[in-house]
Amino acid sequence: MATPRSVWPGHCLINPLTRTRRGRRNPYRRPYDDPVPGPGPTIADIARAAEVSTATVSHALGGTGRVGESTRRRVREVAAALGYSARRGPRTRTLGLAVTTYAGSPWNYVEIAYFSRLLTAATAAAHARGYALTLLPADRGAEPLWHDLAVDGMLLLDSPAGDPVLRALRARGLPVVFDGRPPDPRPGDVWVDNDHEATTREVLDHLAAAGATRIALHSAYGREYYTGAVTSAYARWCAERGMARLVVPFDPEDGAGHAFDPVFAGPGRPGSDAVYCVYDPGGRQVLAAAARHGLRIPHDLLLVCASEDPSYAAGDPPVSTVTLRPEVIGESAVAALVALLESPHAAEPGQLTVPAALTVRTSSRIPPRAAPGGPSL
Repeated sequence: MATPRSVWPGHCLINPLTRTRRGRRNPYRRPYDDPVPGPGPTIADIARAAEVSTATVSHALGGTGRVGESTRRRVREVAAALGYSARRGPRTRTLGLAVTTYAGSPWNYVEIAYFSRLLTAATAAAHARGYALTLLPADRGAEPLWHDLAVDGMLLLDSPAGDPVLRALRARGLPVVFDGRPPDPRPGDVWVDNDHEATTREVLDHLAAAGATRIALHSAYGREYYTGAVTSAYARWCAERGMARLVVPFDPEDGAGHAFDPVFAGPGRPGSDAVYCVYDPGGRQVLAAAARHGLRIPHDLLLVCASEDPSYAAGDPPVSTVTLRPEVIGESAVAALVALLESPHAAEPGQLTVPAALTVRTSSRIPPRAAPGGPSL
């Protein structure tokens, strides 16, 4: 993980050869030492060669507007043949990364196992390709730093609808790769994600096969695509089987799982015989609530949690988990962003799919039956 280097206050960094302070122009440097960019093709040149309007060229190269895929491809091929490259200032060989789900809210995303594992993999992937990786704090979403951040491109994790960070980056023309499908993808956008429909159905089918007849979904908190995709897949699955839906709202501050009290303590308790938790802390909240209400797992309640936290495997009982494979996502996102930077006209737009994986443990297995006349197991 890249961290900023501190500068001693009150000290000026002096170049011993020129005796100038950092940031000041060297008076001994001659004007002709500055590189002079050679003339290159303009948007108008590309438009004439491709026989389209300049607006179409801008949309095709910027991934915006309504441009047919064949036209977009032809414009990019013409631009590449003419040697065109968008001018975004000097390259820094630095990539930026931000989690913008709750942009403007002060929360430490590196404490979440999913993000910490993704960041480690993304940093290693960036370094292997000769780039630095800078992580941005989550509470800077509405600040102007995004308009002059010195990076070549950005990785945005869980970007929500109306993301102010994304608006600022698009206005600058910076290449962006998303972890998680952007809410309103544009032609040319690239993102890395799981197949949440397939994963959700796999979990629900597994719980149903283990005997569950009313499965609750612990979800509906964030505005990112992930939550909406899982919740929609759950609703479709329930509708296909005539099963009543039960979405229990997730609250990161609800460590004791009080959101489950109406479900576990109401008439005909429990109101659910299985729970699928969309967020990492959810499994611990369910365990706490079940213990408080005297429910045994898996005898009275089956449990699966989407999490990268290894402590779930060592618990009592061991909890079944879904891994979204953040290491693969982080490495794939960096590779896609570097491809956009170094071969922009060869990069394939759309989704790069990373399969998730369900690991079944005691918490969602069919409980053993008691021997006739013996105590329940």
